[in-house]
Amino acid sequence: METDIKLNFVNESNDQNNSEIVFFQKNVATDLDEAAVAWKVIKNCATGWHHKFIFPTEIRITAFDSWGNEIITPIPACNGQLFHVYKDASGDQLKYYGPASSSNEVHLRNDLQMGAINANIYKNGKLLATKSAVSPEQKAVFQFKPTLWVGVVSQVQEGSIMSSAIISNINTELSLLDVASADIVMTGGRTEFKFTMENIVYA
Repeated sequence: METDIKLNFVNESNDQNNSEIVFFQKNVATDLDEAAVAWKVIKNCATGWHHKFIFPTEIRITAFDSWGNEIITPIPACNGQLFHVYKDASGDQLKYYGPASSSNEVHLRNDLQMGAINANIYKNGKLLATKSAVSPEQKAVFQFKPTLWVGVVSQVQEGSIMSSAIISNINTELSLLDVASADIVMTGGRTEFKFTMENIVYA
């Protein structure tokens, strides 16, 4: 049974700029140059301070229709599942449809006769990834490695799509495979920061 991963960001750097720290995942099922979403942003965590947070293993899926509507409660999703948006007497619906064509991916198909949709993936109630303008008879495909990207950013908001310029400056990918808990320690300063995992407890 999958469980949540307990993480603890620790600032041991010489940062003098009160930098913001972003955590995110990349949707590896799409173009590698596609922009990623800032899943978690830590602000005002000074040197000598730490910030605990949970990285859930569960993901949830929602859809925006062309009218700007989104379902109230995101639906739990697992790799190998296909969901679809369709229309019934009450309007647009989002439901599980069956197995996806790949056991490593989550699919969301637009089965509406007209109108594009946006597919959203959430972790811990925060936007993790999005695919916009999915046309009828097309599908959004999501696949995530058991890793977490981390870097120093400026003026980035949680849930916002980061530009390719920001992402290109972030090169630290931390493996969470079989990890139950760990410290993520930031060292360095000025423009050179380093992130390492310490005190790892494996599941």
